[in-house]
Amino acid sequence: MWLFALFVAVPLIEIALFIQIGGAIGLGWTLLIVVITAILGTWLVRAQGLRALADLQNSFQQLNDPTEHLAHGAMILFSGALLLTPGFFTDTVGFLLLVPQVRLAVFGYVRARVKVAQFSMGSAPRPGTGATRDDVIDGEFEEVATKPEEVDRPKSPTHGTSGWTRH
Repeated sequence: MWLFALFVAVPLIEIALFIQIGGAIGLGWTLLIVVITAILGTWLVRAQGLRALADLQNSFQQLNDPTEHLAHGAMILFSGALLLTPGFFTDTVGFLLLVPQVRLAVFGYVRARVKVAQFSMGSAPRPGTGATRDDVIDGEFEEVATKPEEVDRPKSPTHGTSGWTRH
């Protein structure tokens, strides 16, 4: 229900702001402000998005928890969508989400209300499965030719050795 209210309230707020601001400064200036905020917002989103991506890659390389960096990236992406949407209210919310302290506050608010049941990185086995990294499955194989002309012809490598086959 709250999502429906949001979809109704935001356009009404935008229309009211366009009427009020357009009446105060004129149509031309109003449209110019909307275009300038879209261009400025696009530039800021690109710069901060690249920074967030670098931070995320760095957290992956150091095997740190990437949750905060993923949340910042998502908020930057959302702010970009808001800044490209024409309107003063959406532009205000979009620019606020580009402020790192605001993103930290939003992340802290959401983090306090979300409970993570399990988080793991790497290829560790799931608890309770009894599997360990030392489990090995032995097997035998036999090469079977599917075409008669392949029976006696020796195989030639088409690429470098992968370590899985012998040529």
